[in-house]
Amino acid sequence: MLAYIKGELAVKSRGYVVVDVNGLGYKIFMSEIAMENVGNVGDVVKIHTYYRVMEDDISIFGFNTGEELRLFELLISVSGVGAKTAIAMLGAIEPSDFAIAIISNDIDTLKKLPGVGAKTAQRIVLELKDKLKKEQTIDELNIANETINKTKISNKQDEKLEEVKSAFQVLGYNNKQIQDILTKIYNPELGLEELIKLGLQELAKR
Repeated sequence: MLAYIKGELAVKSRGYVVVDVNGLGYKIFMSEIAMENVGNVGDVVKIHTYYRVMEDDISIFGFNTGEELRLFELLISVSGVGAKTAIAMLGAIEPSDFAIAIISNDIDTLKKLPGVGAKTAQRIVLELKDKLKKEQTIDELNIANETINKTKISNKQDEKLEEVKSAFQVLGYNNKQIQDILTKIYNPELGLEELIKLGLQELAKR
């Protein structure tokens, strides 16, 4: 299993890059947005990878961040969503926007993504929310820290906090990671999208 590949960016072509690692060229499939942000030919790059082995194909899919990789893994866990569809989706939506779409049942946003129709969008929401419920049943979140408890949280603010926690769960973060990051960044004055993006920025630094 390849967790990541680090080497010189040798080729940028349509739909894939080639990274040279000590004379070996790794062909890595990426979304167009990820390719735009990966760097220029000749740069030393580090690409998070998903190594797929099938009966008639071995492919490497690449991502600039761990969040993109986790989102890809979530998408291909949904029945009927293949690797190519997942890559196309990643090129059209930010992880934070995807998480919000899942927790808010926003089918309209999802069905606008490449390769996703109304039925697939509904299946993505149902299967990922079902997975989320199972994880919450196994290990209920306990985000009760001194910083948050010092402020009286209204019902509306408490609901927002639960939505933020659910969004991070959708993106594949475990309960300890969520607890740590919310202790650091939670501010009842910020909106849902702002909190998710701020949390992702903090997680990317770790």
